[in-house]
Amino acid sequence: MSTSNFRSDVVVIGCGIAGLSAAVSALQAGSVVHLLERAGEDDYGGNSRWTGAALRMNNDSEVSDDFEEFFARNASLNLDPNIVAEVSREYAGWPDYVKSHPFADPELIAHFASNVPPTIQWLKSFGLRFGPQSSYKFTQDTKRIYPDGGGLAIIERLSAEAKSLGGKIFYRTTATNFLRGNSGHIEGVVAVGPAGERCEFTAGGVILASGGFQGNSEMLTHYLGPRARHIRPVARGGYYNKGEGIRMALAAGAAPAGEFGSYHAEPLDPRSRQPDPVVFVYPYGVLLNTKGERFLDEAPGSVSASSDYIARTIADQMDGTAFAVFDAQVEDIPRWRTSVRSEIPPMQAENLPELFARLQIAVKPAMATIETFNAACPNSAAFNPFQLDGLATSGLMITKSNHARQIVKPPFRAYPIISGICFTFGGLKVNTNAQILDQDAKIISGLYAAGETVGLYQRAYTGSTSVLRSAVFGRLAGLHAASVPHSAKASGVPKSLGAVTS
Repeated sequence: MSTSNFRSDVVVIGCGIAGLSAAVSALQAGSVVHLLERAGEDDYGGNSRWTGAALRMNNDSEVSDDFEEFFARNASLNLDPNIVAEVSREYAGWPDYVKSHPFADPELIAHFASNVPPTIQWLKSFGLRFGPQSSYKFTQDTKRIYPDGGGLAIIERLSAEAKSLGGKIFYRTTATNFLRGNSGHIEGVVAVGPAGERCEFTAGGVILASGGFQGNSEMLTHYLGPRARHIRPVARGGYYNKGEGIRMALAAGAAPAGEFGSYHAEPLDPRSRQPDPVVFVYPYGVLLNTKGERFLDEAPGSVSASSDYIARTIADQMDGTAFAVFDAQVEDIPRWRTSVRSEIPPMQAENLPELFARLQIAVKPAMATIETFNAACPNSAAFNPFQLDGLATSGLMITKSNHARQIVKPPFRAYPIISGICFTFGGLKVNTNAQILDQDAKIISGLYAAGETVGLYQRAYTGSTSVLRSAVFGRLAGLHAASVPHSAKASGVPKSLGAVTS
């Protein structure tokens, strides 16, 4: 089979918010751009198609007050104090091992934060609108806004803009390797087209916006270990994110960044066929594993700040499953059902032993757990589901810090919960131009990353920043790739390849 050849100024791998932000930015700057997308035209966009796209912002002109602070608190695990001392200096004076370190460095995070408002204004120029919305997470740690129509509205508007500016989208086309010149410059990619044909896309700049590796069970097992068998993507867009962009870059010498052994998690109802069928009613009851034991504090802080850790911990339980057990007092909570996005009702029984038997939980230990929990609960007069009420248990090995009420009123209910994976934390180290750095902190010429492919997160996800990461680093990558005089320049518009849409 012959090889099809295509030439452009910039090749973008991935058509989510990150890839489309990069493509439109480069197109606006006058570049010829090709985009490669693994999915078909009806399913493009990866996670972006399915996200509500919460944004950690006070309003559409300023990030939340704790934006940089939260990143700083979770910059790395057991960070070397010598590195902390080095980053207090000007960036130019940092040693190479610090510049290439996998932590979320303050230079990058400050640049990220400062570029959020202008990026949102740029998105608004396409008619997208942003504002506050009510959340299914009843307790919040910070302010958030949302785009009207969620992530789907953003990718649909940006893809239309890309096509109107002459961008070419190659659907069902997957990058497999780089084209690299003798100088080390990345000159394009090799890809597999819709019919399995080999394609070469030559360009002066390549932007990796192909997501994480949550859709690749081999990579998940490699980096996350045995817990990988218990988790699944929160929506089908995640299945398209198979990590080849990250693998290609690491093989080319890129420095890894972010925590490869962790991921952003959400608590899902495993019975549901809905996208992102989250269950956030658990703070108002208890979480039991199949042994009938509580295994963590169900309400250590706001739902938005603690659900990531809680959902990951569920993956470590037997069978990767827990049960949110609560009683009829939940009806006291206005709109409690909006905290659950599963279409399947909870399991229900008139007494707890019957419920535990239906759940296939060890009945006697579970009953003992509930009795001990009930005895440790305070008077519930101060119960408030919409703020941290301080209503805590006393005398338990595992405290419940808020919303602790006895589970006594029938009917009794329970949702099964597994750990859903939104995206993986591990990615690539970039500078403030979204250029990928190698292990010696040298720029890999012609290679950029955006979105989930950029490694930022350690320890805990800085909630509602992933869509911002996509848009900001996509725009930075597209503008820089378009501004650099590369050796490979487009000569006219190439002919179509099968499933190309213009």
